[in-house]
Formats: sequence, structure tokens, C-alpha cells
Amino acid sequence: MAEKILVVEDDRSIAGGLEAAFTSEGFEVECAPNGRLGLERARAGKPSLVILDIMLPGMSGLEITKKLRDENRNLPIILLTARGEENDRVLGLELGADDYITKPFSLRELVARVRSVLRRTQGNRKEPELFRFGEVTVDFKRQAVRKGDQGVELSAREFRLLAYFIAHAGTLLTREQLLNDIWGYEVFPTTRTVDNHIARLRKKIEADPEAPQYIRTARGAGYLFEPEGGGGS
Repeated sequence: MAEKILVVEDDRSIAGGLEAAFTSEGFEVECAPNGRLGLERARAGKPSLVILDIMLPGMSGLEITKKLRDENRNLPIILLTARGEENDRVLGLELGADDYITKPFSLRELVARVRSVLRRTQGNRKEPELFRFGEVTVDFKRQAVRKGDQGVELSAREFRLLAYFIAHAGTLLTREQLLNDIWGYEVFPTTRTVDNHIARLRKKIEADPEAPQYIRTARGAGYLFEPEGGGGS
């Protein structure tokens, strides 16, 4: 079955070009000319990936991204942005978009980005339905986390980061690897964003974030997830 791409773009010439390009590459394509219709089709049409313009009538691409991530939807999203919209690009990625591409863009590059995001996100869908470590229970089907009897509120990015650690338990992960596989972009000049997200995640799942038992720091190398609890820093 062909992968289905939803294109949410109000410029008919761009939408038509994308539809033709992706159809020729073997994808099934559906288009939406405004934000509200795009959100409806993203919810109901079960696309494999959404290409989403930030500037849309009715509802912006950023609003759509936030709504989909608030609903705990793992739907991959690539943002289309205009030059000079760096703040919007960063905000979109922080809201949970998987990648962005700046207009004007190469169709070949966009197709390559789509295939890369699909490989990355589909490769992370091998988790069991439930995973437990310490007092923490991760429900992958519902994308929910509990610590003891209490629900834990994670952002879409934090949940994806935790799922990646679980899938690579016992493996040393560099900051560059995490940035590439979880964020998939190079908008930040350093990997400090990885450290910040891990610090927030530790506060939510560790008994003592200052002496983490599960997400440990390998100084000068990266991070290591030990579900049995390794102790250390």
C-alpha cells in the first residue's frame, strides 16, 4: 500500500506541483487548501505524513501542529516556511514538527526529506505496548506515562525522546545522534537543546533528577538509559 501524503497549502500552484511530484514518486496524495480543512483531514484521513505550510488561512500551520501533538498523535509533520521566518521555524519544531524546508525549495530535496522522516519515525514504532522501569509505566499505544499512581505530562518531543531511550536501552547515545534521530534538523548551533530536554525529562521521571538512576550521563560522550537503574550522574 502506498504511503499517503497530506499537503496543506493554500497556494494552488505549489499544492499542484507537490501533488504531481509525490504521485510520480509512488505516493498517494491528498491536498487541503486551508488550515481547518487540513486539520480535519489529518485527523480523519490517516495520512503517513503531513506537509504543512505555516502561513494558512483559517488556522496556521503552528496551530495545527500544536493541536495534533496535544492529541498525542505521532503523525510526522514537515513545515513549509518562508525565508525570514526563523522564529516560526524554531517554534514549530519545539511544538513537535519533525522537519522544515524553506521556500523556494527543490522538489527533489523535499521528497528526500519526506523519505528520511518516514524512515526515522517508522523506525521508532517497534516499541512494546507497555514498558516499565522503576515506578514508571510507559503506554506506547496511548502515548501516556505514569509514575506510581500519578500521570506524567510529557510534551510530544519528550515522549519521543523517552521512547528512543527505551528502544536503545543499554546503548551509549551521543548528543549528535539524539539531535539527528529525534529532531532531524540543524537549526541549533550546539547540542545544548538535547541537554535541556533531558533535564526536563529527568525531573518528570526520576526520583532524584540530580542523581538520576535511569537516564545517566556518560561525561564527554553522551547519555545511557539503564532501565534496571544504574545509579550515577
